[in-house]
Amino acid sequence: MALLGLAEQKRMYNLKKINKGFDLVTVPIVGIKSVTVMALFGVGSKYETESIRGISHFIEHSLFNGTKKRPSAREISQDLDRVGGQYNAFTGKEYTGYYVKVGSQYLDLGLDWLSDLLISPLFEKSLIEKEKRVIIEEINMYEDTPMQHISDVYESLVYGDQPAGWDIIGTKATVKKMTRTKLINFKKKYYKQNNCVICIAGKFDQKKVEQKFLRYFAKLEAGQEKVKKKPVKDRQYKARKKLKFKETDQSHCVTGFRAFDIFDSRKHVLNVLNAVLGGGMSSRLFSEIRDKRGLAYYITSEVELYTDSGYIAAQAGVDNKKLTQAIELIIAEYNKLKRISIGSQELDKVKNFLKGQSLLAMESSNAQAMYYANQMILTGKIETLEEKFKSIDAVTSKQVQELAQELFIDKNLNVAVIGPGKHQNGQRLEQIFKNGFEIKNADHNH
Repeated sequence: MALLGLAEQKRMYNLKKINKGFDLVTVPIVGIKSVTVMALFGVGSKYETESIRGISHFIEHSLFNGTKKRPSAREISQDLDRVGGQYNAFTGKEYTGYYVKVGSQYLDLGLDWLSDLLISPLFEKSLIEKEKRVIIEEINMYEDTPMQHISDVYESLVYGDQPAGWDIIGTKATVKKMTRTKLINFKKKYYKQNNCVICIAGKFDQKKVEQKFLRYFAKLEAGQEKVKKKPVKDRQYKARKKLKFKETDQSHCVTGFRAFDIFDSRKHVLNVLNAVLGGGMSSRLFSEIRDKRGLAYYITSEVELYTDSGYIAAQAGVDNKKLTQAIELIIAEYNKLKRISIGSQELDKVKNFLKGQSLLAMESSNAQAMYYANQMILTGKIETLEEKFKSIDAVTSKQVQELAQELFIDKNLNVAVIGPGKHQNGQRLEQIFKNGFEIKNADHNH
């Protein structure tokens, strides 16, 4: 009950449609002295076509290179550096976001800075050419960081050659072909009031905040209709694998299953199931793979739910010689959830883990801004922490087992690996797929 009491304190927000376009979410937070302004647009790499792969991410970079009011990257940064402000941007598959966080006395500066960035970018040709080089180096960085890159390899396996399966950053070839005209036209299509959620979270005057917001953001172009992405092709008929060869001292693997989209009523059941597998250092995967056998330094389990698809997957970095052993053990844990129901003590533990993690994640104004804005841009509605906690508490052991039995089947299985080309256990890995999901003696000790 103590957790729910804290959630109640953090559930206050106001949602209003502004100018028949913007969704403005204001979240007053008692006891802090900062304020975050976050803008999320309903566009990401899943809205792109083959010839402009990576353009959402390229635009996100380019907005920091200069505006009419602040014509250089230095001027953009120094205005906030003078007051110790924080700022950043990020591109996903279904949204692109920008935020600024400042002391509450600098709210006007934050609103002016962010609106300037979004409304009046210059897109200078010389800086576009410079940004191409920067992004290509970013691609190189990801290629050289298997721990990060493996998730892209996994999604390319799950979704294949369609926008959902493409890397957000694009390819070197498409990045090199970006032009000013392409960037301006893409931004003009998607960066509109009716495709934007603004969240202001922290310390501010609720009576004045809407007026302040309009003063700076009203000039963003209005839109008539919501732009839509192509539906994802989300079918799979048998277990699949993808091996990306790279001479590394450690193999990185993701082992997971297709699930459902973010609108599915069972999403909290899936989150509880996921927490059983990878929720903290007492979780089943951590205990089996790291604690008992020392096969991995890190092992995690994540749920990724989009508006049209989703999956649950475990990721680990293991000794090259132990790769197939680790995959077998991971799959064995999936199998156990199908066969044996979770005990009440473990179920209570993972529920409290999820609620505690949610509360800790909400301690800053930028985290709260993301919590509310993310829900609005993807689903069009907000689930408060109190509502979320009630849904988590309502999950039963039977529901978890039934969901595991539905999802953890051969045709939903995907395994992606980055590791050496001359992999010692490559033949054994093939054998896992040949035999199907229900591996013989999967639960034996190695």
